[in-house]
Amino acid sequence: MQAHAHVKSGADFPAYINAIQKLGVESYETYVHDGHANYNGQGQTLTGQAKYTTLAIAEHSDGDSFVTYLKAHQQGKSDYPTFCKQAALTGIEKWVVNTNKRTCAYFDKQGNEILLENIPE
Repeated sequence: MQAHAHVKSGADFPAYINAIQKLGVESYETYVHDGHANYNGQGQTLTGQAKYTTLAIAEHSDGDSFVTYLKAHQQGKSDYPTFCKQAALTGIEKWVVNTNKRTCAYFDKQGNEILLENIPE
């Protein structure tokens, strides 16, 4: 929770990944509908609390619009709550981060991978 408190925009994301990896987190899934995450590492799973009021996830994904919102967020042009609302509007159900591979994959409600990106150092 302390590591996440320092994340204000997508520009802070690589430092956050470094911090949680040092804590033993190997992967985590964040669910857009309420912002909760499941953190996995060392054979254990820790489920975080919901971060906001439930959002409706669009039934059909719009990968192009999502990528536009994501790039703006990574440049610090939106805060986390705004980005989550945009993800929901574009049909993103969750993202899965692998801290060892330094990847983040975004999925729609049908389980389709919409985007896989490498997390910069």
